[in-house]
Amino acid sequence: MVFESLSDKLQETLSKLRVKGKLTEKDIDVAMREVRLALLEADVNFKVVKSFIKNVKERSLGSKVLESLTPGQQVIKIVNEELTKLMGEDEAKIDYSKKPTVILMSGLQGAGKTTTSAKLANIMKKSGKRPLLVACDVYRPAAIKQLQVVGSQVDVPVFSMGNKISPVDISKAALEHAKKNNNDVVIIDTAGRLHIDEELMGELKNITEATNPSEILLVLDAMTGQDAVNVAEAFDKSLKLSGVILTKLDGDARGGAALSIRAVTDVPIKFIATGEKLDQLETFYPNRMASRILGMGDVLSLIEKAQANVDEKKAVELEKKLRTQTFTFDDFLDQMEQMKNMGPLEDLLAMMPGMNNKALKNINIDQKEFTKVEAIIKSMTKQERIKPEIIDISRRKRIAEGSGTTPVEVNKLLKQFRDLRKMMKQFGKMGKNMKKGRFKMPFSFN
Repeated sequence: MVFESLSDKLQETLSKLRVKGKLTEKDIDVAMREVRLALLEADVNFKVVKSFIKNVKERSLGSKVLESLTPGQQVIKIVNEELTKLMGEDEAKIDYSKKPTVILMSGLQGAGKTTTSAKLANIMKKSGKRPLLVACDVYRPAAIKQLQVVGSQVDVPVFSMGNKISPVDISKAALEHAKKNNNDVVIIDTAGRLHIDEELMGELKNITEATNPSEILLVLDAMTGQDAVNVAEAFDKSLKLSGVILTKLDGDARGGAALSIRAVTDVPIKFIATGEKLDQLETFYPNRMASRILGMGDVLSLIEKAQANVDEKKAVELEKKLRTQTFTFDDFLDQMEQMKNMGPLEDLLAMMPGMNNKALKNINIDQKEFTKVEAIIKSMTKQERIKPEIIDISRRKRIAEGSGTTPVEVNKLLKQFRDLRKMMKQFGKMGKNMKKGRFKMPFSFN
């Protein structure tokens, strides 16, 4: 989960306040010391932490809070609001006012700029735009080929003129190409460096002058912590950034960059990458991220993921099948595919209110189980998937051999499937168990 360590510590500290009927100034002092330490350990800028603690403390010590019926809840609300302010309050949108909209991607080597360019193009394509990726990194070996590969994976054209033409000339030619081919968004993938130097900044300035971009985005590796903030300051000073994209937030990123960049540079975070897959880039909403950090869930993002990945017509058909207990293994395979498209199950559960990190640790999620279940179902015949009751001993043996599993595992899946059909009528109970941290995957061989 994003910011797992920071989230754990903040939730633990604030939960102590929640259970207290009355709060004293000492209670708040103790809590703020723990919050301060958690933020510093997460590599949040020292000045940002100091200002944040001051604001929370001043608001928490007001008579309205201390004398309220739920003072602990009031303090948590204040922390949530101040975290949101820290990260920018409102969603920072892409400026599409110019046609074509030119987006200049900048950053140091290793931040994931090329892959992120393709991810961004993928988002825009899905929203109805006609993006064009432009290969302007003529220095790094195989950089052009990499952009062409990821571009083809998201079905977005890549404009390239090889590595003998200057990036400025390539970007000019790309703009003309975009106008002729009705591409309304041009995403320019530029060269990175191992460190900031005059040559890198000079080239980026020249491309900026040649293309007049609507957006100058900086791709930053969230795992570099305070260094990411320093890089953002340097790039903003030279280029006047319009936004930041944070990558590798699924790793052991401590969260300092996300909580410091806006406060230090006033440059908004526009997107975050939470995985290596080309669909794992999402719009950054400060209020939703603050809620996730504090274990309050992110229902809106969960709904948006579902809307983007779940076929509405199929969902209606499935609901009918669940009610009439005519749900088949084919239906289950289809649901598994849609779930996979939404991202890792633990990430989805983390968006649910009340599903804090402690509860998630009690949930038995093993992605290998999905692969095993999928292999068993795909080893069945069409008739067996529709009528699993016809699967006798010889058929089970054949299915086990075809899926690389054992007859015992096939038996277990068949039993669990029968149980699932019965359980679907009482699906509401599962939600209660998940909230209590007692949820177990319906298909597990443990």
